[in-house]
Amino acid sequence: MLAGMPDLVNRSGLMSSLYHVQEIADYIVPFAIRVICDLRVADLLRDGPRPVEEIAQSAGAHAPSLRRVLRTLAGKGLFTETSPGHFGLTEMGALLRSDHPLSLAQAYTLVPSNFQAWAFFDHTVRTGEPAFEHVHGVSYYEHLAKTPEDAKRYDGIQEAGTKLELRAMLHAYRWEDAEVIADIGGNNGAFLAGVLARHKHLRGVLLDLPHVTATAPQRLAQAGVLDRCDVVAGDFFAAVAICADRYVLKRVLYDWDDQRAKLLLGNIRAAMPRHARLVVLDPVVTDGDEFSVGKVYDLLSMAMLGGITRTQEELEALLAECGFTIISTASTAMFPVIEAIVNAEYVNVLNP
Repeated sequence: MLAGMPDLVNRSGLMSSLYHVQEIADYIVPFAIRVICDLRVADLLRDGPRPVEEIAQSAGAHAPSLRRVLRTLAGKGLFTETSPGHFGLTEMGALLRSDHPLSLAQAYTLVPSNFQAWAFFDHTVRTGEPAFEHVHGVSYYEHLAKTPEDAKRYDGIQEAGTKLELRAMLHAYRWEDAEVIADIGGNNGAFLAGVLARHKHLRGVLLDLPHVTATAPQRLAQAGVLDRCDVVAGDFFAAVAICADRYVLKRVLYDWDDQRAKLLLGNIRAAMPRHARLVVLDPVVTDGDEFSVGKVYDLLSMAMLGGITRTQEELEALLAECGFTIISTASTAMFPVIEAIVNAEYVNVLNP
């Protein structure tokens, strides 16, 4: 130990800071959580504590190794060791059950291609280029189109976030005066299904790439709304040939740099009838030291896609530059909901 170190660690607050740095810099616990999610351990503890040997047999795991993982996560408050070798769920750990209303089970899964990219995040910071493309030689969405297993896991991650966004947005935005909503870049339709299930008078249109929308009919059918929804396979950078009352961009713009975002917004603007509105739900970053989930999304976008999470002012400026006037902004527990109309000089005369 360096000379003077005992005096340093005894200073008020320094030990707390040391532990905090260790905690936020750790990558071991996050990987352990993802293994537990993939093994569906939380589901196996739905009815109460069980001996680790039973859990391991049901999960297809090595019991001594699983015990070591569970006792570590018990120290983080996700599980409780009710007696030696017997583990149960805590209230926090219940969020990892697949049947929890706010389940995070699919959000935390092992996706090797993602983690390989994060190992080269320094490339992004040094060059501004996405680490994912640097490592894999193709863009993130090109990779998903060619890798069904990763695409399936991606869908699960998106659905986990969508559950939270639905709860936030359904209370923050009113759909009563709309008839048709178009979810642009809506993945497998989980968000659209949630809105249509809540509002029986609405019809929906889902637009995304062909390999993305392939599973959408099944997802919409499960929600009981397929008969009120059209699925359109297409590239929104090529065109948005949809007529609707509301055009929704939920967690889409942050995926793209300004050039691509402007192209997308221009395509939507060209399709919008005079009465239609654009509804944007996108992560935002805030100035100053305060932590926000938008700042984390910003790093995710940097590493995987080469996109950018904007401040609310930057997002509003982007919309204005693309011919939109913002008419309302509502705060939610997730991200702000921005509603905009097309400026008069851009109104689409072909869709009055």
